[in-house]
Amino acid sequence: MGQTFAQKVLAKAAGNPHVAVGQIVTVKPAHLLTHDNTSAIVGKIDKDLAEFGLVSRDLPIIVLDHVIPASDEKTATGHAKIRKFIDKYGVRHFYDVGEGICHQVVIEKGHALPGTIIVGSDSHTCSYGAVGCFSTGIDRTEAAALLLTGETWLKVPPSLKITVRGRFARGVSAKDLILRIIGDIGADGADYAAVEFHGDIGNLSVEERFTVANMGVEMGAKIAVFPVDEQTIAYLQAAGVPRNAYEPVWADKDAEYARELTYDLAKLEPVVACPHTVDNVKPVGEVAGKKIDQCLLGTCTNGRLSDLHEAAAVLKGRHVSPKVRLLVLPASRSIYEAAAQDGTLLALSRAGATVLPPGCGPCLGAHQGILAPGEVCLSTANRNFKGRMGCKEAEIYLASPATVAATALHGVITDPRKEM
Repeated sequence: MGQTFAQKVLAKAAGNPHVAVGQIVTVKPAHLLTHDNTSAIVGKIDKDLAEFGLVSRDLPIIVLDHVIPASDEKTATGHAKIRKFIDKYGVRHFYDVGEGICHQVVIEKGHALPGTIIVGSDSHTCSYGAVGCFSTGIDRTEAAALLLTGETWLKVPPSLKITVRGRFARGVSAKDLILRIIGDIGADGADYAAVEFHGDIGNLSVEERFTVANMGVEMGAKIAVFPVDEQTIAYLQAAGVPRNAYEPVWADKDAEYARELTYDLAKLEPVVACPHTVDNVKPVGEVAGKKIDQCLLGTCTNGRLSDLHEAAAVLKGRHVSPKVRLLVLPASRSIYEAAAQDGTLLALSRAGATVLPPGCGPCLGAHQGILAPGEVCLSTANRNFKGRMGCKEAEIYLASPATVAATALHGVITDPRKEM
């Protein structure tokens, strides 16, 4: 019997010819991602760091992105502690305030390589599966131990195979695909599983794959991963990664899967995840007309240049409803600059949007867009849990950039196909 992607990567990392589902293996990840929570992580091991030092200056990737610029003294103090840690231990991969959201930065800077393992103290670390990387979230205690030892253990997950066929119809995008999948199998439908995407993958851009992989954890997945193709190679080369810097890994044709699903992209329609769970997914027509107070376009799920283009195409030459606040959050400085250079940010601003610095703020309810009791937000983010955007008495709906843009125009949830 052949091996799945997860089995192959973990077997190689553990130095074994093959591994079985459920087997525990010890691995040395290529990188450990942390962000603003680095101050809390290193605080757990201050004495150990002083005695033994950091296991490797190349292991950590630290990005300040969650509350930027610092919104209060406590946050500023945490950022200052991280900068001191960077200087003291010579951490080589540090990205300060304004560089972007950690997951976008990791891929943009060429740190996520196909066939390697990256773990991170953030659940959406699974995003790097977009470029064929085994990437997954871990907790802060594990991250602290990794800084000292450079190794951790993982259990070999079972695998799900999702095959996509065809192309998206007008007004439908990768966000609709992943929300539809989560709605079908449930928020726990892929618990601790490796979700592999097969089929007409070439019809999805790397940015679209990023959106899908990013939300793998919302169906419980340990990882969500795509095969490496010519698009992946070109994307990584644009990020400064030469083709000889990595060795792609993919599943054998006779690999065994716990479950298999197939989706015809041409038959999908725009959908919306309704409060307060990501798997509460409905066709946009069933919730059309719902009054919205705030729209959020961006985050690590849909803050890439193509997402901003998608929204701008709907909004260009028009203006958002006076009863709606539209917040735009590019995922990184480079995306911000590219969108500024090609006129996208100007078009969004003239349509009435407020452009925020690259970061996470409103998505997790930290600042720059917290909701008031009774307010409703339509967001391109990845979570709509009660209290997620800072208020337990507010509601959050999730949708694609096109649906968010169309909704911002009218102040009520709107089918984007009517505006295209």
